[in-house]
Amino acid sequence: MAPASTETTQEFIVIAHRGASGYLPEHTLEGAAMAHAMGADYIEQDVVLTRDDALIVLHDLYLDAVTDVAERFPDRRRADGRHYAIDFSLEEIRSLRAHERTDADGEPALPGRFPRESPIFRVPTLEEEIRLIQGLNRSTGRNVGLYIEPKAPAWHQAAGKDLVAAVLALLADRGLTRADDKVLLQSFDFDALLRARNELGSELRLVQLIGENDWLESPTDFEFLQTEAGLRAVAGFAQGIGPWLPQVIEIKDDGVVDISELTALAQRLGLFVHAYTLRADQLPPALGSLPEAVRLLVEEARLDGVFTDHPDQVIRCLAGRHGR
Repeated sequence: MAPASTETTQEFIVIAHRGASGYLPEHTLEGAAMAHAMGADYIEQDVVLTRDDALIVLHDLYLDAVTDVAERFPDRRRADGRHYAIDFSLEEIRSLRAHERTDADGEPALPGRFPRESPIFRVPTLEEEIRLIQGLNRSTGRNVGLYIEPKAPAWHQAAGKDLVAAVLALLADRGLTRADDKVLLQSFDFDALLRARNELGSELRLVQLIGENDWLESPTDFEFLQTEAGLRAVAGFAQGIGPWLPQVIEIKDDGVVDISELTALAQRLGLFVHAYTLRADQLPPALGSLPEAVRLLVEEARLDGVFTDHPDQVIRCLAGRHGR
């Protein structure tokens, strides 16, 4: 059986989605430091491997949307037009400038955020970000956690790289191996998490992310995972689930908001529920203001936590409600 969950007894958890990504470019050390200062409970790290097996903090398998790789290495794209991190050395990736996320046309994916043109940001390694957060925990007396997602483990495995094992090895080097360490390991890939527990022997708390099958995010059947049988399978080795917000709060065509049974069912099975992603600058009109959205998540949807690009604003909304 999986280790007992500790999150279900705690106050509402605020997870900084890719750092303080509503204010600074995602997955930068600056964004992680800002999220720490804002009071986030956890800071998220998406992780991929480079050609020379360095673990870097990057949401996509490719570098195009958040760096100037196409300008620096125009001849290194694959047939699909993208520059994959796994095709570059750490030294090459360190030479890139990271910027606010752009769409396929090179336009800001979320207009109004940090200017794309700034040349000051870089892609960090996972070790650098862990050292930063551990250092800030020491100097501030806080205990902000790591919320790590090894991206596309099966894709990496097909390329001859064991991403999950590499992440666990680095965490072990930093003294992070136990269930009571403030580390959560998340994945869309059911088999990868099961392997982390059983084959690789990890005691860390595990979180099964739940997407939609048409995203082609992993071989996992997400429709099955939202059933009682699927959640029971998850509860056999993991401590929580991370559903997409529309899977727990459904906004109907007439603007009526429905709360699904997913959260209650998961919690009855001992799983905590951390949904993604709440963005203060991208709220569906039916949710009204951010304070109303947070109230809905806490009081009606009864989530245990939420991923957000704006941790400071969510924390302010929670102030007084949970003794913050």
